Amino acid sequence: MALATRTDRRPSTTRTIWDSSVGKKSVMAVSGLVMLGYLVVHMLGNLKIFFGADEFNGYAHWLRTLGSPFLHHEWALWIVRVGLLAAVVAHAVSAYQLSRRDIRARPVKYAHKRRRASYATRTMRWGGVILGLFIVWHLLDLTTLTVNERAWAGHPYENVLSTFSTWYGNTIYIVAMAALGLHVRHGFWSAAQTLGAGSARRDRTLKFLANGLALVLFAGFVSVPVAVMTGVVN
Repeated sequence: MALATRTDRRPSTTRTIWDSSVGKKSVMAVSGLVMLGYLVVHMLGNLKIFFGADEFNGYAHWLRTLGSPFLHHEWALWIVRVGLLAAVVAHAVSAYQLSRRDIRARPVKYAHKRRRASYATRTMRWGGVILGLFIVWHLLDLTTLTVNERAWAGHPYENVLSTFSTWYGNTIYIVAMAALGLHVRHGFWSAAQTLGAGSARRDRTLKFLANGLALVLFAGFVSVPVAVMTGVVN
C-alpha cells in the first residue's frame, strides 16, 4: 500500500512581501519616487517652450533620437514609456488594494467624523483618479493627437499652443496640476516615512521638501498654459 506524501508549499518571499501592507506601501513609495523623478525632468523639458519653437521642437526631436545610432528611432522613448507605465500600474494597484484592505478592516463607519488629516491627505484617492484620467487625456491630446483639433504631426510647439488656446484645454491641465501638487505634497512625505527616511529630527526638512517640490512642479507645469493664454508664448 503506497503512502501518500504531503508537501507544504510555502509562498515565496516576494509573494509574502507583496501581500503585506508594508510591502504594498513600499511599492507605492518606490514607484511614486520614480514618477516624481520623471515629472521633474518632464517639467524642465516643457520649460524649453519659452526659448522658442526651434528650441522646443529640437528638444522633442532629440527625445526620439536618444541613444542613436545604438538604439533605433524612438526606442529610448518607448523604454521610458514602458518603465513609467509599469510604475503607474504598480502605484495604482497598490493604492487600490491598500484602500480595499483599509475598508475591510473598518466595516462600520465612525459614529462621529473627525477631520484628523490635511486636505491633501483626505483627497489622495480622488487626486489619483483625476491624475489617471488626465494621463489618458494628455496622451490623446499631445501624443496621439486624437483630441487635438488643430494638431500638426511633427510640430510639438504648435500643438502645445493649439491645446492651450482652448478654454477646456487650460481648465483640464490646471485642475490636473493642482491635483498633482497636492498628491506630491502628501506622497513625498508618505514615501519618506515608508522608506525609513522620516524622523523627528528630519521632520521639518521633509515637510519643507514636500511643500517645495509640490509648489515647483505646479508652478513649472502651469507656467506653460498661462504663458500661452497671456501671449508670452505665441
